[in-house]
Amino acid sequence: MGGSKMTLVPSHTVKLTLGVLVVVMLMHLKCLEAQQQQLVEGLSWKFFESKCPKLESIIRKQMVKVIKKDVALAASLLRLHFHDCFVQGCDGSVLLDGSASGPADSEKTAPPNLRLRGFDVIEDLRRRVHKQCGAGSVSCSDITAIVARDSIVLTGGPKYKVPLGRRDGLTFATRNATLANLPSPFVPVDKLLADFAARNFDATDVVALSGAHTIGVAHCTSFTQRLYPTQDTTMDKTFASTLKRVCPTATTNATTSLDVRSPNTFDNKYFVDLMNKQGVLTPDQDLYTDKRTRSIVTSFAVNQTLFFEKFVNAMVKMSQMQVLTGTQGEIRNNCSRRNANTYDPLISTFVGDADVDSAQSF
Repeated sequence: MGGSKMTLVPSHTVKLTLGVLVVVMLMHLKCLEAQQQQLVEGLSWKFFESKCPKLESIIRKQMVKVIKKDVALAASLLRLHFHDCFVQGCDGSVLLDGSASGPADSEKTAPPNLRLRGFDVIEDLRRRVHKQCGAGSVSCSDITAIVARDSIVLTGGPKYKVPLGRRDGLTFATRNATLANLPSPFVPVDKLLADFAARNFDATDVVALSGAHTIGVAHCTSFTQRLYPTQDTTMDKTFASTLKRVCPTATTNATTSLDVRSPNTFDNKYFVDLMNKQGVLTPDQDLYTDKRTRSIVTSFAVNQTLFFEKFVNAMVKMSQMQVLTGTQGEIRNNCSRRNANTYDPLISTFVGDADVDSAQSF
């Protein structure tokens, strides 16, 4: 038209261009696959493909009912996985009750874990899975990891694969070990970053994992030091007034949502809260105050896809901390106690008397 000529591209050029694109895409997929396969020895993305092929569907079907009945359990079950992994690894030790032959105190009853919920959900799922796939088929620690992922997905968070093949620990941690390894709601950001760095988590991992506080609640005693006797200057004044109505005294027994904008949805609004000086816990708000993590918080606040990507990376890394595999540990037939035929080298040692508030932690 109008005297112009249409330029034809030779067919061999089109084929060459398409060929290059295909090669680039394949190289990218291979790179992603390689990254995905960097797992702790003994874990696999397809561990139960033949041993228990319906494992994840059994858990997901029941989890849909659990979260529909009580959405608050999503945060509780996610927190249960965090607390298990950060104390002697992801071995299901936090699920163990105290032994009749040892101290009544256990990892489960250490101060940071006193308000943990969801133990009954894990055990119910263990029964359902073992009924379908056989006793001793799937560990409680693997079930806990899958449940944490499903809690995220069922509240709007990212879908991702969970590497499996963990075995359950034979012992629980002491009270002192539990206190030493779980971050408190009062921890300074310097210590938080240092403690995580010692576990091979960088600043991006720390901020991403903190994003789990987009669901869940905090008890008054874990943040009223920011309100009384004087208000923390890093907290928005209107937000502080709201919290004071929930917690009129420093010791009020009440809770408030960790994410003021979308408390029951797993999204990036928690980071928007921080940018508006509406973080509830000290270490949360400090992530925006500190120059080392401020830009990461901002990037997640404006880009939920980026947050989800980094969160999944950090979660998969965390879920492999000090795991037991192969012939190590056992596969419990009841998540709250060791198998009867398992040798007990001493389920726990003497537990100290440190009196630490059982406040909200990771």
